[in-house]
Amino acid sequence: MKDILHPLCLAIAGTGFLILIRDLGRSRREPALVALAFTYGFSALSYAVSLTWVWVRVDGLLGVPNIVVPIAQGFVIVVLALQATVLAHWSKPPSGARRRSRLLLAAAAAVITAMAVLFASLTPATTRPTDFSLYYAHDPVFQAYVLLYFGTYSVAETYLAVSCWKYARTATTPSIAFSLRLVTIGAVITLGYSGIRIAAVVGAETGFSVSHLNGFAWACGDIGATLTQIGYLIPTVARRAGSARDWATAHVRYRRLGPLWSALDQADPGITLRRPTRQGQDILRGRSAHFPLLRRRVEIRQGQKLMRRYLDPAVRAEAEARRAGEGLGAAEFAAAVTADQIRAALIRHTADDPVDTPAEYADAELTLATTEDELAHLQRVAAHFRPPAAQSRRSASEVRSATSGARS
Repeated sequence: MKDILHPLCLAIAGTGFLILIRDLGRSRREPALVALAFTYGFSALSYAVSLTWVWVRVDGLLGVPNIVVPIAQGFVIVVLALQATVLAHWSKPPSGARRRSRLLLAAAAAVITAMAVLFASLTPATTRPTDFSLYYAHDPVFQAYVLLYFGTYSVAETYLAVSCWKYARTATTPSIAFSLRLVTIGAVITLGYSGIRIAAVVGAETGFSVSHLNGFAWACGDIGATLTQIGYLIPTVARRAGSARDWATAHVRYRRLGPLWSALDQADPGITLRRPTRQGQDILRGRSAHFPLLRRRVEIRQGQKLMRRYLDPAVRAEAEARRAGEGLGAAEFAAAVTADQIRAALIRHTADDPVDTPAEYADAELTLATTEDELAHLQRVAAHFRPPAAQSRRSASEVRSATSGARS
């Protein structure tokens, strides 16, 4: 059972560590995430060395039978301390969380030291990668070792279950509430693992055996730990997914504004202070489009201002009359009319034919309180905008002819 479930647990823990590893350099800003990254790292190490083929090779390399036991279980003690550290940073002020973290890590170090001393007092003669706990259950020194390790394990998992259940009831974010409940379930299941190991020691003294539950014990430990790891990872994955979604959305928005910006930039390149790089290259390099998108918003607005003197009132009236029959909402209607105005203004600009009494843009009447509101509006304008068929120079008479057609 161990060699079936451990590789799966190793894969999950390793994946969690790789997802979080980039936060290791930001320890002062996000200590909870750094602690969580180390949680997955040490958890992965505990599973890796516990695989039977790794166990045998480590024993052979170090020349001490079953030396993997205190190594792997030492990693687990560190994981338990780090899990509690994460909860401390999630639930306490920074100063209180730091004090709690130091106490937890000091306690973990003390337990690991005591475990090492007790293991050194054992005289294991053969490598037992699958039934070590049952094989040495009658040894008084090992009994003390088991009670220390699994007692600490049970207390830590009980604390984890109770704390996460309590925090889940007050969490306002659904993904966090769900993840905390999943951690609770995982912690409760792992108690089956520690309970069976402690029962083996008690049974050795009172005359009953739990050897038939060895596979079940491994299953409880691995399944419970897996659920705990998944639960801790869900908020991070949700946040990363949100970041990826925002990254993709910014690039999509940037691309959609491209034709509108390009037409205005072609009419007056002065609106663009810095030539943009190719978006395809930015995507391949993983660069964000957030700042270029904000810059493009400013440049489009600047282009609109420069086109202001070419806004024919007749064009706006014709566009409003035509768009009125399309059943558009107020914001969409203003965006569509504005797009038509920009197109006509570009034609006049090409012919150098300004209007004596320019009109206002239809979107000048909109209330765009935030940058996000303005970006959403420009997306609507860009969706309705159709660049002039040709940006080559035209005569003023051609422009007037197009304008008079708009009046009819």
